Amino acid sequence: MGAQAMLKTLLYTVNSLLQRRRYRAALAVLKGFRNGAVYGAKIRAPHALVMTFLFKSGSLREKLKAIAQATYTHSRNLAYFVFTYKGLIALQSRLQGKNFQLHSFVAACVGGWLVFGENNHINSQINMYLLSRILFGLSRLAVEKGYIPEPKQDPFPIFAAVTWGIVLWLFEYHRHTLQPSLQSSMTYLYDDSNVWHDISDFLIYNKSNAQK
Repeated sequence: MGAQAMLKTLLYTVNSLLQRRRYRAALAVLKGFRNGAVYGAKIRAPHALVMTFLFKSGSLREKLKAIAQATYTHSRNLAYFVFTYKGLIALQSRLQGKNFQLHSFVAACVGGWLVFGENNHINSQINMYLLSRILFGLSRLAVEKGYIPEPKQDPFPIFAAVTWGIVLWLFEYHRHTLQPSLQSSMTYLYDDSNVWHDISDFLIYNKSNAQK
């Protein structure tokens, strides 16, 4: 049998396996792992690239290493979490015969504890990103369920005003409480714009070579 024929046979066997309903839950867990790894890399790599070259010092090799490490950590953690979450969902469904809303919460709690429970800058960014989204989601759900009355006017301007008021107050007077990456961004915007010596570091560069 030639190599091409063997490849066709292998592909046929794999595709046949993928279509078998009895393995669907396990295969969904595996694909979830794959999607978590890919999505984590796609999200983190450009973010790490920009933040590293904007705010971090060091050689090109050190910067590339930092980008690769951040991308790997985000990709790995998201893959592990999706694998754990979907695996626990499938397990609970199999044990109880059907899905319940509590299954999702329990599976995600376990996955969050195991994967995102370590206090590092990658997990901190991800968890805080999710916190802002769930606060919005819970607010909308509370309105839908009638727990709080629907606002007569769009509350977003008030939300924006309070958010920016608090974050700038914290930055100016309690800076150490903010996440390091946010501190770096706000230092660039609000502190570095107070310092210049000539046209070069006023308009062209943020800091002169002497300052660096």
